[in-house]
Amino acid sequence: MRDTKRRTCWRLVLFSYIFLESSSHDLGGQTQFICTSVPKDMDICAATLQNRVPGENLKTTVMQLRETVLQQKETIMNQKETIRELTSKLARCESQSGIEPGDARPGGRRKDAGTKNTMGDVSRGPADTLSQLSQTLQSLKQRLENLELSIITNSLKNLLQSKIDDLEKQVLSRVNSIDEGKPGLRNETEQRGRVESTLTSLHHRITDLEKGQRENRPLDKFQLTFPLRTNYMYAKVKKSLPEMYALTVCMWLKSNASPGVGTPFSYAVPGQANELVLIEWGNNPMEILINDKVAKLPFLINDGKWHHICVTWTTRDGVWEAYQDSVKRGTGENLAPYHPIKPQGLLILGQEQDTLGGGFDATQAFVGDLANFHIWDRKLSEGEIYNLATCSSKAQVGNVFAWMETSLDIYGGASKWTFEACRQMN
Repeated sequence: MRDTKRRTCWRLVLFSYIFLESSSHDLGGQTQFICTSVPKDMDICAATLQNRVPGENLKTTVMQLRETVLQQKETIMNQKETIRELTSKLARCESQSGIEPGDARPGGRRKDAGTKNTMGDVSRGPADTLSQLSQTLQSLKQRLENLELSIITNSLKNLLQSKIDDLEKQVLSRVNSIDEGKPGLRNETEQRGRVESTLTSLHHRITDLEKGQRENRPLDKFQLTFPLRTNYMYAKVKKSLPEMYALTVCMWLKSNASPGVGTPFSYAVPGQANELVLIEWGNNPMEILINDKVAKLPFLINDGKWHHICVTWTTRDGVWEAYQDSVKRGTGENLAPYHPIKPQGLLILGQEQDTLGGGFDATQAFVGDLANFHIWDRKLSEGEIYNLATCSSKAQVGNVFAWMETSLDIYGGASKWTFEACRQMN
């Protein structure tokens, strides 16, 4: 009640000031202002009304009130313009999304109700209006995101459908091509089957003939023959190699294959297919690989004659030596230095392994004859290698792998024949 009286008082003061000011203009500007003292406990408003004398503070207050009214009016006009702009954007979004124009969101308020409420919020005050505008903007943002997601989803759907159609056409074309080429493929498969069957039959006949002679000859007097460059002819050593910090590999070879004699042997371990490999592939010289590191060997053996070759190696500094027919033809170092040959691998004769026990490539297969294949876990001396190459009675057999018929399993039509190295040399 006291606040109400006070507001009424100030209104009377304001009207009195305006009346006096207008009266002064009507009287030619001849006015008189009287300063009156006010007791300490008396209300200023009451004293002012009693004396009808407005002060400079009243004029200042009036100016401030006018400025506040103008600012509030400008704020309301700006907010009305913002609401009209948001309403227009909302109408455009609704027309694009297919929602009825009266809906502010699916299943929610209508646009006219939203506008009315927003205007009501403006009349209540700037804080409530800003809150309502914030909610409206969030709603619009969500609807725009939904529209964008819908557009993107439709685009992806159309793109995927196009890709599926293209793949279907490619599959159908591929199936038709396969159907057209079936006779040729079938003939090739049947021809290969007949060749393998013939080779296997020939191998069995040779084995039967050898059984009658086996009792009369030692088990190490034989040779393996790989007549064709295939990916299925090979021999597998029955036991693995131990860990080795030095080695010597020796064998007798005969081949006239060109280009390259292929792969006389390969040793693979889990995680490393090229742990120990001897290969002559294409027009490259023969190479020894240890842990996939390469050294080129100065061998010339594809002349259709028997040759005795040896390769020595030690892990210290990776030093290697190469011998052909008892003569040292080359030496080097830094071949997989300080890397020991790993155990638990698989030793294959006649094929190069791309994976442990498989991955054979016909272009890398060995073509020719192989005999007296031995491995030591030490470096042989030049004298020991000479004894092997000249068939001396002092020649030793490999302490890691010795050439014996019972140490090999033969696959794919590779054959065994009686062989004596010294007789071939003479």
